Amino acid sequence: MSFTKFFNKKYLNIAPYDTAGEHLELERFIKLNTNESPFAPSPLAIEYAARAAANLNLYSDPDCTQLVNKLAASLEVEPENILCGNGSDEILNFIFAAFCDETQGAAFPDITYSFYKVLAEFHGVNYVTPELDAEFKINLDDYIYNRRTSFIVNPNAPTGLLLSLDDIERVLSSNPDNVVAIDEAYIDFADSSASAVKLINKYNNLIVVQTFSKSRSLAGGRLGFAAAHADLIRDLKAIKNSLAPYNINSMTQAAAIGALEDKNYFDNNINLIKEARAFTVESLKSLGFNMTNSQANFIFAGHEKISGQKLFDELRAKNILVRHFAKPDRINNFIRVTIGSMSDMKIFVNAVQEILNKND
Repeated sequence: MSFTKFFNKKYLNIAPYDTAGEHLELERFIKLNTNESPFAPSPLAIEYAARAAANLNLYSDPDCTQLVNKLAASLEVEPENILCGNGSDEILNFIFAAFCDETQGAAFPDITYSFYKVLAEFHGVNYVTPELDAEFKINLDDYIYNRRTSFIVNPNAPTGLLLSLDDIERVLSSNPDNVVAIDEAYIDFADSSASAVKLINKYNNLIVVQTFSKSRSLAGGRLGFAAAHADLIRDLKAIKNSLAPYNINSMTQAAAIGALEDKNYFDNNINLIKEARAFTVESLKSLGFNMTNSQANFIFAGHEKISGQKLFDELRAKNILVRHFAKPDRINNFIRVTIGSMSDMKIFVNAVQEILNKND
């Protein structure tokens, strides 16, 4: 990447987050590459957003008051425990800005959400990336007494593996002087209730980050939030109000309220994703795939008879998009597959079977 002579020299080596594949001719493809929901937003979310459009001549509520109140009630916390962001990525940016610097470093796994590395380098933060173990699990000892701000995706991406709340508490209790951010972008798809939100008033160093992009079908609306002790939320608000006071538009705030109110729609979609995930896992296992026990809305799978790159390429030739990670080497034989509708996953499985038969 080249820059003009005017570009800030401290960002010359920045490596932007990879968004490749998100803006193709979507009508041609079955899109199983970016962990979006296959379902439209709740009808109530669409209705509320449409109503809000009539007032777009006015600034949005910078405090997201109605949304925060609704979200707090849903999570059984207080409004003072919630801060909304323009997607969970903005919340993560606020956390790096507030709790990391040249002396306060960061820690996150070597195989996880790649945006952490982008943010760490953007903010000039010293960071370490402890390796996942041979089974792609997070080694908790790497985060016990680590004296850094820790970022842990739970379930992790792209593996989908879930840490227990007991595991998370071990990290929290051993780092009372350091913030621990638990990124729960995929927590709603876990088989058991594993959210750390219930721990925010027990540990004043915990920030839980969630998003409406996946389970609430609002990826295009851009809404995430932090749940934390009120003191941490005040810290994050100071950053937010300095950088982006009107960060959530009125239509997104309204849509999110509708999504929260339409619990039956939410529950039904989660169940459909879990059913399609179970079908896909069993189908791929029968074809000889190895995979992690994903608790997310995606699976992470590899086959000893075909490389991850080749499988990615041949699926794309069949107009099916999945995600392949060339680096690090130990995951380059795997693909990450978003769970779509049941009909999408049946087409995907049939395509995989055809590819394996052809390459046998």
